[in-house]
Amino acid sequence: MTTEPVLLWFRRDLRLTDNAAVMAAVQSGRPVIPVFILDEVTPGEWAVGGASRWWLHHSLESLGGSLRALGSDLVLRRGAIETELPKLVRETKAAEVHVGEPTEPWARRVVGELAKTLPVHRHRTAMLFGPDAIRTGSGTPYSVFTPFANACRASYRAHTLAKAPEAITPAQMPRGDRLAEWGLLPTHPDWAAGFRATHQPGEAGALKQVAKFLPGLAGYDVGRNLPGKEGTSRLSAHLAWGEISPDSMWAAAEQQGAEPGVKAWITELLWREFSTHLLWHAPSMPDTPLKPAFAAFPFRHDAKALQAWQQGRTGIPIVDAGMRQLWTTGWMHNRVRMITASFLIKHLLIDWREGEKWFWDKLVDADLAANSASWQWVAGCGADAAPFFRVFNPVLQGGKFDPDGGYVRRYVPELAAVSDRYVHAPWTAPSPPSGYPKPIVDLAFG
Repeated sequence: MTTEPVLLWFRRDLRLTDNAAVMAAVQSGRPVIPVFILDEVTPGEWAVGGASRWWLHHSLESLGGSLRALGSDLVLRRGAIETELPKLVRETKAAEVHVGEPTEPWARRVVGELAKTLPVHRHRTAMLFGPDAIRTGSGTPYSVFTPFANACRASYRAHTLAKAPEAITPAQMPRGDRLAEWGLLPTHPDWAAGFRATHQPGEAGALKQVAKFLPGLAGYDVGRNLPGKEGTSRLSAHLAWGEISPDSMWAAAEQQGAEPGVKAWITELLWREFSTHLLWHAPSMPDTPLKPAFAAFPFRHDAKALQAWQQGRTGIPIVDAGMRQLWTTGWMHNRVRMITASFLIKHLLIDWREGEKWFWDKLVDADLAANSASWQWVAGCGADAAPFFRVFNPVLQGGKFDPDGGYVRRYVPELAAVSDRYVHAPWTAPSPPSGYPKPIVDLAFG
């Protein structure tokens, strides 16, 4: 009589280290069948975007290799979760299913329904706390970041980080797809050359980036705001796909000491946590303002201006540099994300959801909670005490955070010969550069 296996269902936790679902499956003592299901139906418009598909391909490739090194493998299935998971349970006669707690509204709904009839065990794999663990003194969800972050700092208790298993009990594997059959990578044209030059998806890539980032963490509070410097962590995609745990990043940061940079980095981790907290309690956040008064805001419908923004042809250098960096690398510096978002919403008066959807498709680190919470923060319709009329002046922001114009010149070569004095406002130069557009909006009225 054979022992019934367990299904280890990976979602956005594509790692073996410090993964509670992995440990629970291994410690069950049963044969383990690791699986990943690509559901492009149930999420609707929030199915994995183009840039994230590239990342997902390589991350799954990396995870599969790690599992094979332990004597196991990764079974790939494509289809609606509500169909594929029960099918896998039937085919394998699985006794249990171990999975990370889903936080996307569509995934919560489906997994909640499946758990009524299947032996699904959910684990905290992508958050610092349980999704409903942090509450105000009156028992309500937090709606402002700073008190939420303070509550998290007071509540957080470091735990021993689980090591990756040394072996996984092999099981009879069901049929699975070949990763190449999913068509996650671009073909013609191949637009991912800049991605390959910039990123290394997978758990090994995450650990390598952590080792690169940590020595400079002391200066993170200053360096994170300078897009022309290597001052950010570059870990956002690794965290978004769960290739490294937020707990391990908190622990690694605290080992560096109590410098301002450490506090700033932990604050960034907590913003990510806050975004998920908001999405958990307001599942409509990707589509609906958290502040109802903004639901009828009269945004402009300007397809030409939106396209100029998307293509990095607005005539505003720091905005165009950011949008071209996004297109080229699938990533954008955080300070510049705020500037480009503010320009779209506050200067062009275009709906924040247009920007949210563009970022969702073009970012390798696209995360439903962080993306929607951040766009609402800039728009002033989200969970924030700051006024909705806060506007980032792109010229002043460029001069302050990219003073020598190095970042702008890297992505906007038309401005290579423009002096530092005029690089963030080339239309004011005695001889404006040819081949670069004039501003599509008068900033004096923005």
